Parts: sequence; C-alpha cells; structure tokens
Amino acid sequence: MVLPQSLLRSAQNHPMLIELKNGETYNGHLATCDSWMNIHLKDAICTSKDGDKFVKYPEVLIRGSTVKYIRIPEEVVDLVKKEAEEARKQQKDNKKFKKQWNNRGGGHNQRGGIQKSSGNQRNSRGGRGNFQNRN
Repeated sequence: MVLPQSLLRSAQNHPMLIELKNGETYNGHLATCDSWMNIHLKDAICTSKDGDKFVKYPEVLIRGSTVKYIRIPEEVVDLVKKEAEEARKQQKDNKKFKKQWNNRGGGHNQRGGIQKSSGNQRNSRGGRGNFQNRN
C-alpha cells in the first residue's frame, strides 16, 4: 500500500494532471508538495471548466483542499511501489538483525548470562541495595 503523500513526494519533477473542485484542470510538472497536499507545479497549463480557455503559467501553487483528483503517470506509480517494497524489505532485514542481538541472556555477567559466584558474594553491581560489604 502506498500512501498519497509518499506518492506525491516520489513524483517530484514528473508530469501530472490535477482537476480542481471548480472544474479547472492543471497540467504541469510537480515541483513540491507539503503535508497539507498544497501542490507547486512548474510549466503548468490551466484549462477552464468548459475546455475553451487555455492559460500557460510558469509556476502555480494549488491549495490542497481545492483538489478533486490527481492523475499521475503509471511509470511513476510503479517506481513508488518498488521503492516502498525495498523500504519494507530493508526494515524487515533490520528487525532480523536487531532480534539477533536483542535477546535476553546477553552473555557473561549480564541478565540471564553465566554468573560465577561462590557462597554469599554479590556481583560488582552492589547486590540488593545494601552497600555494606558482607564477607
């Protein structure tokens, strides 16, 4: 599953079509996108609701709440899916690696490890709160 914001971040510098709630459409290259899905397009062409007027803008900022839908080329979507798969695989590998070293038992003189003791001697951590040396 690919989240919309990660898709938009990965689609930077790629062409896209954005239709607004008022019916206007914008075709351009995505420059940036923020967490409110405000979209900054470069070399954008605005088409009116009726499709009879075309205006070219060097840059356009579109408020996220006015967007009806976004059309992104299929190759960009495929690229984002591959990136997400690789990230999941990397996380899985990291979890496996951490799990190897995150077990209890830690080794010599650690919790669950082998402790050498003879009689009433406490380990070097002081025992159970009584700091007097009991020999």
